Amino acid sequence: MKRRDFIALLGATAAWPLPARAQQKAMPVIAFLSPASQFGLGPFTAAFRRGLSEAGYVEGENLAIEYRWAENNYERLPSLAADLVGRKVDLIGTTDVASSLAAKNATSTIPIVFWGVSDPIGLGLVASLARPSGNVTGFSNIVSQLTPKRLELLSELVPQAKVIALLVNPNVPTTHSEPLIADLLAGGPRPSANQSRGAALCATAFVFAPE
Repeated sequence: MKRRDFIALLGATAAWPLPARAQQKAMPVIAFLSPASQFGLGPFTAAFRRGLSEAGYVEGENLAIEYRWAENNYERLPSLAADLVGRKVDLIGTTDVASSLAAKNATSTIPIVFWGVSDPIGLGLVASLARPSGNVTGFSNIVSQLTPKRLELLSELVPQAKVIALLVNPNVPTTHSEPLIADLLAGGPRPSANQSRGAALCATAFVFAPE
């Protein structure tokens, strides 16, 4: 996904004629909702502001941005999304599955633009990729479609592997399932799912991964 495309979609979506936008503010307000920390997504937000500037939107001049960071505490996302809805922002940009679902559950009128969601249809964010419908749209990295191919490639690169470990975050909803992957790899390496609820636990997950 190109950053310019994402910025263009944000600008176009902000112009949707939804009831919540009946009374225009003096300065449009875009919300940025993420389960991560400001430090962790620093380069992304810098590119985000730069792209907006290239499109003619300068923060503090003709556009305001409300940032909400869950600091890797996924349980905070629903309240953060509700706060943004209460502030009547014009658009909510989300960075992953969890923040996208939290925003969708919080409002059916404010436009939502997601980025980096693997299976927006399976997760119930949109009706289809061609016609999302509702107030949600965005970009998918189609992980669910690419995962089998990635695992197949990994099996070819390391044919002697008997177990492939999958590091997953149980706090993030997903449409992937171990039985499905096992079927796709029938006769090949056995997948083993390891759970990690945050960056601090990743090292532990690797230590205890099957050898």
